[in-house]
Amino acid sequence: MAKVTIKDIAKKAGVSKTSVSFAFNEPSQLPEATVQRILEAAEELGYVPDPIARILKTGKTGTIGILVPQPIHEITRNPFFSEFIEGVGEVCTMDGFSMMIVPPLKGSMERAIANATVDGFLTLGLELKKSAMVVLDNRDVPFVMVDSDPEDGVAAVNIDDEKGGFLAMDYILQAGHKKIAIIAMRSGKEGKYKDYLGTLRKRVKGYQTALEAFDLSMDHEKIRLIECASTLQGGRHAFDEIWKSDLRPTAVVAMSDIIALGIMRAARDQAVKIPDALSLIGFDDIPFASLISPPLTTISQPIRKKGKVAAELLVEHIKGNADISHKILPVKLVERGTVR
Repeated sequence: MAKVTIKDIAKKAGVSKTSVSFAFNEPSQLPEATVQRILEAAEELGYVPDPIARILKTGKTGTIGILVPQPIHEITRNPFFSEFIEGVGEVCTMDGFSMMIVPPLKGSMERAIANATVDGFLTLGLELKKSAMVVLDNRDVPFVMVDSDPEDGVAAVNIDDEKGGFLAMDYILQAGHKKIAIIAMRSGKEGKYKDYLGTLRKRVKGYQTALEAFDLSMDHEKIRLIECASTLQGGRHAFDEIWKSDLRPTAVVAMSDIIALGIMRAARDQAVKIPDALSLIGFDDIPFASLISPPLTTISQPIRKKGKVAAELLVEHIKGNADISHKILPVKLVERGTVR
């Protein structure tokens, strides 16, 4: 069977080959009725455009890349990511983009950036090294930073992490707790919080402000900080580590809900009642947080909105509308049942 060409479509639709090309690559250049007639003709003939040829012709892939710091099998275990993706997906659907998840390639973010076939990037939770920034600049594609320290001349979307950290720690302290474990997301800094960047640095700053009001500090002997993966298993490992300690905490401040849920599961397995024996507060307010028993007290952030706002900024950049803005979204404390 002979391959269908744009010449065949043009003949059937009664238009020029140029119009057919516009219909698939730049439909805004044609009346909507003409585009529809061409697409219907193509469907009847069974025409499937060659995506590689389209990329070579237009220089566009129609794809947004989401740079993530963890391997895909790890990041997809966190419902936070699903919520974020929903927000990005809403924009992609509206503007006709696909999305690609771009994890480190053989351990290298620079290699991943260089090899991803996309029109622009959202960088999620990445503290980009100078080498990664150089690769992004050399790619000459727009990008928007999310959950990272903003860079001059780069659009960014964050939440008020410092306020969120303060609200979480202050709530625990107001409840009377003095022996507190802070479970941070894995940073590569091995718990050296003074070296933290971005989200972790801001949340720790909020913790520190709250602690100081109670004559405590991050370095106090009753305050302990450990790191773990942002997964259920990470939370389980964190609980095992703090509960075998000679100085068991009476409360845990977790930097993500998925870590908090892992802690709850491990505590239940060891017959440690929450909140009777251990109080717990999370961060994110993922859907599961309100469904578990007891429901999780947490800091709520607009995850889906963050994905949507970041994707909208990126699409505008791809279209040539360079809005270099730094947006900060609000957080709030949600009181439920895990703090005594």
